[in-house]
Amino acid sequence: MSTGSSVHNCPFDYAEALEFDPVLRRLMTEEPVARIRLPHGEGDAWLVTGYDDVRTVTTDRRFSRHAVVGRDFPRMTPEPIVQDEAINVMDPPASSRLRSLVSKGFAPDQIDRMRPRIRAAVNELLDRMAEQRDVADLMEHLAGPLPLITICEVLEIPAADQGQLRAHARTMMDIGIDNRAAAVQAKADLRNYFTALTAQRRADPGEDLISVLATARDGDEILDDRELAVMAMVLLITGQDTTTYELGNLSYTLLTRPEVHTALRERREELPQIINELLRFIPFRKGVGIPRVATEDVELSGVTIPAGDIVHVSYLTANRDGRKFDRPDELDLDRTSPPHMTFGWGAHHCLGAPLAQAEIETAIGTLLDRFPGIALARPAEDIKWNTTSIWRYPLALPVSW
Repeated sequence: MSTGSSVHNCPFDYAEALEFDPVLRRLMTEEPVARIRLPHGEGDAWLVTGYDDVRTVTTDRRFSRHAVVGRDFPRMTPEPIVQDEAINVMDPPASSRLRSLVSKGFAPDQIDRMRPRIRAAVNELLDRMAEQRDVADLMEHLAGPLPLITICEVLEIPAADQGQLRAHARTMMDIGIDNRAAAVQAKADLRNYFTALTAQRRADPGEDLISVLATARDGDEILDDRELAVMAMVLLITGQDTTTYELGNLSYTLLTRPEVHTALRERREELPQIINELLRFIPFRKGVGIPRVATEDVELSGVTIPAGDIVHVSYLTANRDGRKFDRPDELDLDRTSPPHMTFGWGAHHCLGAPLAQAEIETAIGTLLDRFPGIALARPAEDIKWNTTSIWRYPLALPVSW
């Protein structure tokens, strides 16, 4: 039994197309439970990389998300993205109550009701793209606007407000050292906006998801005003940019791998399964997200994590664990199990995953139906990639058809 040795300095700034971060690969191979130092925050943290250990940290009550509140925990961004009252820093049973209420907005019948609206939005965006005639940017015409249109429609956010809200969300994701003041202001502005909007929906509810959440009951429980405002803010932030970047990454992959292009076009009934394998394979972000705190000494893979220590997990490495996935570094379009961890795991599995999945399946399927001959309009090596955010994605995807 060990308590770890050296501390690895981990900027996690690798952004070479969709290649796997060599630092993460080395840690998962040589030291699956390792001590790391991140660019921001106080002190060191543990990084847990194996699928089974990640599953333990995300489901075992001895690891607490709520215990990070008030701590200057090691992280990727100058200002913590998360709000102290947000569902993503709650532990069960408090988070269970909130998740039960919020999940009503993403129930299968709700998603089924949204699908025609998503399809209509995709077709409208592709109509505009088709007007470009020769070359168009897929990020600008589809991946960028679709998730924002969808989540803003689901939340019924006025069109005039959407651009500023997206700008605030992107400011909060920036990893630049000189971005802290702007990120603090962006977080405050978003919070003020949603405090006013949710109060308005509480007083005069409509058919939108904020109104559903304002009036949803779990027994006698309802969301209080502060929980409702923070929840709406979390839904906006997590419900648009992440899906934009995944759409960009999936599109890049199908445009640079002919076998993926063919499979998505010809095996339409297997589209969800193929997309799940793409979501497993693609390294969608840099580094790590919100950590947990060990509430007592816990042993993982022969290493003892002392009580009070900060613990990060990597869903990226869990998705490439050779003890779980046969040939983990290969894209196997016939793979059906085990489940990937791209949407998280356990009590903090992404509540909006069904909506993201519906958007991705609709966008990719419709794109290939309408533009079966779509191809990159410039060499793959000329594509520029984001370097300033926690997310990995192409800045532009010029295509022709």
